[in-house]
Amino acid sequence: MTTAAIATVACICASAIPADATEPVVSRGVTIPAFYTPPAELPSANGTLIRQEPFPLGVSLPGLDGRPLPGSATRLMYKSTDSTGQAVAVTGAYIEPSAKWEGGGPRPLVAVASGTMGQGDQCAPSFALQHPLTVSGETLSVGYDNLAIYRLLATGAAVVVTDYVGLGATDRLHTYVNRVDEGHAVLDAVRAARALPGTSLASGSRVGLYGYSEGGGASASAAELQPGYAPDVQLAGTYAGAPPANLTAVMKGIDGSALVSALGWAINGFSQTDPDLRSVTEANLNDAGRKALADTSTMCVGDAVIRYGFARSTAWTTSGKSIADVIAAEPRAQAVLDDQRIGTLKPTGPVRVATGIQDDIVPHGQARQLAVDWCRKGGSVTYEAVDLPNLGDRILTNHLAPLLTDQGEAISWLTDRLEGKPATSNCWTMPFQR
Repeated sequence: MTTAAIATVACICASAIPADATEPVVSRGVTIPAFYTPPAELPSANGTLIRQEPFPLGVSLPGLDGRPLPGSATRLMYKSTDSTGQAVAVTGAYIEPSAKWEGGGPRPLVAVASGTMGQGDQCAPSFALQHPLTVSGETLSVGYDNLAIYRLLATGAAVVVTDYVGLGATDRLHTYVNRVDEGHAVLDAVRAARALPGTSLASGSRVGLYGYSEGGGASASAAELQPGYAPDVQLAGTYAGAPPANLTAVMKGIDGSALVSALGWAINGFSQTDPDLRSVTEANLNDAGRKALADTSTMCVGDAVIRYGFARSTAWTTSGKSIADVIAAEPRAQAVLDDQRIGTLKPTGPVRVATGIQDDIVPHGQARQLAVDWCRKGGSVTYEAVDLPNLGDRILTNHLAPLLTDQGEAISWLTDRLEGKPATSNCWTMPFQR
């Protein structure tokens, strides 16, 4: 965006919440602030700020200069476009860091795409920044990505976090792992952050993307979609950790695991927008399956693991087949998942793909295949196979351990890109890498 365009978008931003957004929504005993209810009409330009308000970070310290550490946060609502081409309001947050940027050029911006939080509005990443631990008698949400956000802020980079389509914003269900919705939401979060008045961002600020798990898929999708959707958002580097690039493989990985509820979130989201998949699932789910999908639609990860952990979707269908098998038997439904494949386009700028070789939730093989696909398309890919021992089948440990053990390297790699250092592709090593 040009400086003039940024100023124009900033001026459009509403300074107050309209009258039709005064009644808060309650989700599993948690009151969702009226801020999260979108207005009836949305602006036309993607990334346009709809509203903004300051909010306190849940973990913060007073700095010696009077500024809070690690920074000052602003809640955002901005306009995006969903996979059906319709205008949609997305919420998120921008954090202006207290730390000084020591790298070359103006302060950079990192768009953080959160990992799986759930489908209830109380699970939104921006809500978790203010409430790192949300516990009611009905829900349990932990803002585990806050650690990565704080580490990025410590480098002096500004951070914008997206809640994705429908997570936080109360007008629809979160379209879980919808690559187009999520990629657009990430790119438009960058535009919204640029439009926010009073930040230290400049027209020359480099932009990086960071995400793990669901966020890894979102950042990977954004890197692919950027040329056609957001040519004004130039990317210095993208980190995609444990990306769910092939949903057919991922569905098989999570069925019967601690995170089986993610099946419900995916089916709920795609059924909301795709009549073909909706008709197939409606025809094949039994009462237990319909109840599970309705129940999970307002859950966060914590309560979902407690309530449905290690269930099998064979108990949710009339035939006793798994949901993956039901979808595979219906070409029109399978086509919906096939269209979600990440890796069919060349990513913009250097990308770092990391995947744990023991990951059985977001299977290692399909994440590695994304790196292979991108390499074949001429992408600048740094591939990292995180080699850890098997820490327990289907209990999330093999998926979560690489998030923590690789996080420092991931942030260091991305910081180098934000400083303008060139990346070296290791595509040539793929035949020798696990």
